[in-house]
Amino acid sequence: MRNEAIPNLTAFDEAALDEAFAALERQAREAAAALGGEADREAFRLEWLGRKQGRLNEVSGRWLKAAPAEAKKALGVRFNALKAVVEGLLDAALGAGPSDAALQTEAIDITLPGTRRLLGAEHPITRTMNEIVAVFAALGYSVGVGPEVETDYYNFESMNFPPGHPARDTQDTLVIAAQERKPLRDRLLLRTHTSPVQMRTMEQQPPPVRIVIPGKVHRNDAADATHSPIFHQVEGLCVDTNVTFSDLKGTLDHAMKALFGPAVKTRFFPSFFPFTEPSADVQISCIFCGGKGCRKCKDSGWIELLGCGMVDPAVFAFAAQKQPAYDPRKISGFAFGMGVERIAMMKYGISEIGSFYAGDMRFLGQFA
Repeated sequence: MRNEAIPNLTAFDEAALDEAFAALERQAREAAAALGGEADREAFRLEWLGRKQGRLNEVSGRWLKAAPAEAKKALGVRFNALKAVVEGLLDAALGAGPSDAALQTEAIDITLPGTRRLLGAEHPITRTMNEIVAVFAALGYSVGVGPEVETDYYNFESMNFPPGHPARDTQDTLVIAAQERKPLRDRLLLRTHTSPVQMRTMEQQPPPVRIVIPGKVHRNDAADATHSPIFHQVEGLCVDTNVTFSDLKGTLDHAMKALFGPAVKTRFFPSFFPFTEPSADVQISCIFCGGKGCRKCKDSGWIELLGCGMVDPAVFAFAAQKQPAYDPRKISGFAFGMGVERIAMMKYGISEIGSFYAGDMRFLGQFA
């Protein structure tokens, strides 16, 4: 409840203003001195600083608006000073905090240490992908990125996939709905490999190029122990003058030793990929039995791990449409690609690819 009503001012000279504001300040100090708990402090705030019925709001309405023009400045200065005093009194009351008796009845001991926040850890897929990228970064490769929703042109056509190639079929590729009216090269799909980033990079910069491309890819595969419709790849591209297949073999042999240990051996077998010619599959000596033969390598002593090859001149021809420097008569290059999940399963002894995506903290906690 208010101490006194705000009277109307009848005089606006300096002496009258000093007396009126001094009386209000005296009332505010007396009210602040009598404050007790939180409820009293809130009542004081509303009484003096409330927007609709606060005493200072009433002073502004009654005195400032009624003052003659020549007195408004002097009255405004005193009003601001009074408001500062009231706010200071309220701050001092709030800073006083609870009494000793209130602290003694407090149910929570605020001197105890807080709850410890546990630090997170990299997901095994992320960790493995970073390890692979680090190996090639040490060889001078930069990291390339690109969209997961791609056009048919970048995902297939520029990578030398012919129009009737089985990979373009909806049984193998996840396509975006309602694309039938668009030209084939403009239709959208979820990228099936990170190879489109190779073309996008070559279109943006002339050779030499050395990039490694980690990322998520999508294929219309049924989930089982070793397959998932969503998985991750790391691809690489090296383009320069006089790049040979021997450079490719040396690069991948070094990478496999860096990932699996210096005792690992590599061997290459002829293969086929639309975007490389010649192409090869790469096998490494079994890391579980040391090449002697076991159940994991089907008693062969070798495990197939990735694909690679020399960049097909037809791919360079697509890049040359925007970057003439990619003339297959003057430059050459190699490309490779590997599945991150497969490498992670080998490194950490994981038998089910679905374990990576189940979100089971008991599984993921092993990698913390």
